Amino acid sequence: MSTEFVTQMLPIRVVFGIGTLDHLGDEAAELGLDRVLVIASPSNAAAAQRAVALLGRRCAGRFDDVRQHVPETLVSDAVAAAQQADADGLVTVGGGSTTGLGKGVVHDLGLPLVAVPTTYAGSEMTAIFGVTGEHKRAAHDPRVAPQVVIYDPALTTSLPPSLSALSGGNALAHAVEATWMPQVSPTITHLAAEAVRALADALPRVVAAPDDLAARSDALYGAHVAALVLSWAGVGLHHKLCHVLGGTYRLDHAAAHTVLLPHVTAFVAPAVPDALAAIARALGTNTAAAGLHRLAQRLGAPTDLRTLGMPEESLDTAAQAAAASGGYAPRPVGVQDLRLLLDDAFAGRTPRSWETAPA
Repeated sequence: MSTEFVTQMLPIRVVFGIGTLDHLGDEAAELGLDRVLVIASPSNAAAAQRAVALLGRRCAGRFDDVRQHVPETLVSDAVAAAQQADADGLVTVGGGSTTGLGKGVVHDLGLPLVAVPTTYAGSEMTAIFGVTGEHKRAAHDPRVAPQVVIYDPALTTSLPPSLSALSGGNALAHAVEATWMPQVSPTITHLAAEAVRALADALPRVVAAPDDLAARSDALYGAHVAALVLSWAGVGLHHKLCHVLGGTYRLDHAAAHTVLLPHVTAFVAPAVPDALAAIARALGTNTAAAGLHRLAQRLGAPTDLRTLGMPEESLDTAAQAAAASGGYAPRPVGVQDLRLLLDDAFAGRTPRSWETAPA
């Protein structure tokens, strides 16, 4: 293992534990915020109302329109709401779409952001954000990273078992793809395996007993660690492929991760055998790709793109768009490779064994 590496870490304060939402007012005060706009989806209305109450006089209003893939027009509406409220800071309460919308506002207005995640999406620990116009575009900007993240596992109990499984699959993708990115380091490799171990252990418990706070805490911890390695390593072929399919064909983002991850992992495996051997050990299986596929089946998560609404006649176009997206892979990847990969994912096949990658 190499002992020479460069790691850029974001200065994010993390507050983790059951009941930590109660610290929201103090955290806002520590940042010097007096007029906070709370952004939350209707599905998180109860948690958002608690946030408003905890902020008290510091709350300047709420914005409740949140949509997946963060449409450009919605960012404009949220920016206008923040300006109308004369907001000097934001609090987002929700999953990746909510955090992403907050980041879009931060990008335009430069306001401090406190993120309160209610899923395992991981966006709260990164400087990555994306918006969708005709196509989905992702960018990296250190200014959009939250100043504070409050992880309260009690807030995730409202997430149904099926959505918990999908959101957990999203978190798994953050950890697994990090192991083959150019910025990988011994720290990232170790933490990625730890995230996968925690998630693979916790998610079946969460699905079996959604109110189990110990299981929820373990899952949220795994998602947090996965988001850390995502923030350090960045994203490559897998995430670009999910962005192409989600942004163009409006597939559910977390579900696309769950379906595609085993197939992308199988494709890159010949080029990074040692890194994925560590992931396989964390999953308790012989190969990482097979382990991820079996875990999705165990969780009752979708394992094919057809179920998500992907049109079969668009697979050729999707492969071409993904090849043009420039997503990093540790082995050469062409349109035909991606077409085969998408065909397997569309049909829900067991991940294939790809030929040995060139050195």
